[in-house]
Amino acid sequence: MLKQTQHLRLLQRLSPQQIQLMKLIQLPIAELEQRIKEELISNPALDTLDDTDDDENIMIIDDEIDKNNELDYPDIDDEKTDIINDDDELLDEYIDEDEIPEYKLYINNTSPDDSTNIQYYDYTTKTLNDYLKEQLDYKNLSEQEYLIGEYIIGNIDDNGYLQRSIDAIVNDLLFIRGINTNADEVEKVLDIIQRFDPPGIGARDLKECLLLQLEAKEHKTPEINLAIEILENYYDDFIKKHYDQIIKKANITEDQLKMAISEIQKLNPKPGNSLYQIGNSAISIIPDFIIYNNDGELELTLNNYNIPYLCTNKKYENMYQSLSKEASNDPKKKETVQFIKQKLDGARWFINALEQRQNTLYITMKTIMELQKDFFMTGDETKLKPMILKDIADKINMDISTVSRVANSKYVATPYGTFLLKHFFSDSLETKSGKEVSNKTIKAIIKDIIKNEDKSNPLTDEELTKILEEKGFKIARRTVAKYRDQLNIPVARLRKEL
Repeated sequence: MLKQTQHLRLLQRLSPQQIQLMKLIQLPIAELEQRIKEELISNPALDTLDDTDDDENIMIIDDEIDKNNELDYPDIDDEKTDIINDDDELLDEYIDEDEIPEYKLYINNTSPDDSTNIQYYDYTTKTLNDYLKEQLDYKNLSEQEYLIGEYIIGNIDDNGYLQRSIDAIVNDLLFIRGINTNADEVEKVLDIIQRFDPPGIGARDLKECLLLQLEAKEHKTPEINLAIEILENYYDDFIKKHYDQIIKKANITEDQLKMAISEIQKLNPKPGNSLYQIGNSAISIIPDFIIYNNDGELELTLNNYNIPYLCTNKKYENMYQSLSKEASNDPKKKETVQFIKQKLDGARWFINALEQRQNTLYITMKTIMELQKDFFMTGDETKLKPMILKDIADKINMDISTVSRVANSKYVATPYGTFLLKHFFSDSLETKSGKEVSNKTIKAIIKDIIKNEDKSNPLTDEELTKILEEKGFKIARRTVAKYRDQLNIPVARLRKEL
């Protein structure tokens, strides 16, 4: 039996404007540039100052505009239209932008002599695959050998290693390319590719990679020959650093082993990466924030690299005003007027959302800078204070999710390098005196202790724990081991040197 009942529920929903604002906040500077380009293409009522030559054809919406002042559109009729309207009350909970001078939000106020440590994206024009194929073209190969070579190169990863076995390649060539070959022919072509530049390319494991580089050297010194012998015959002992066993089995002195190991340490375990080093075309980082130390005073600006000043198009404003007077009795013109109004409102909202984004980012980063002032003044990681997202959210009266969006995938350039914002957030540990310190401080101390240890007798995790306890830190051995792993530092046995 069907019944009708009433239920009273309280629901909280984000408006489309809030959702768009949150999406803009989480975008890093490079993606924001692309998002603005997409909006400029999709909304003809949105324009840039660079694209507008006549001041009469634009309406600039800057920081001084009254956010509660609606565009003065004449009424068409009482119909409700599906348009984007300003909803400033929903945005007031995020930020009050009146307190921030506009020059703080742009990097354009710096002089050419100022050093900003900004790094920009620089994409390589030639991939490793292209580089190897160029060398393959110069080889005198049959058509089948060339096709086999192309397939082998296609299975070499960015580090320079061949990711398929010889038998798998033989099967692939038969069933995918229709090439009937055998393991000997594939090995022959692979041997040719393994002599390409950079040395070590096309190896199937680290041992083969290192041996290829040593064998590629023109002048074989006794040290190089011994290094080859060690890798060929005592590789397991070498990677486990059982040096005493190598000396005994190879019947060599400790000094000879040291010189051989020195030759091995000069080799590149990831030869594919050398292409980017040679071309100087590795992807760099565009920081979203710039912090300067101006005679002991920290200054923060937003990096608006390639971000244009946006405005609404005055031609659309004039078109709206003109058509709205004639649209009262013409349904087609009324529909056109509603479309133009929707585009203008959308453009104005997008501009306001960008301003809200800039102010939200600025206030959040400024609070982080103030809390971590000791670090930004000195660059000493041991001076980082414990800080979580809630600490920032409470100080700027924003939600934790908003702070998380700001901190996600964004970087700050400082006099001491460029850092991910998440680098400054960390949990706390308590010292014996009851003082709270950041776990990054503990990591920095562990890193420094290991750096200065006796490499012939490296410190175990238990010994590191005792040293930290002597320095006043209450910490368990398993926590020390976890921090050491996070620092990508191997266990004591693998840090041992002769």
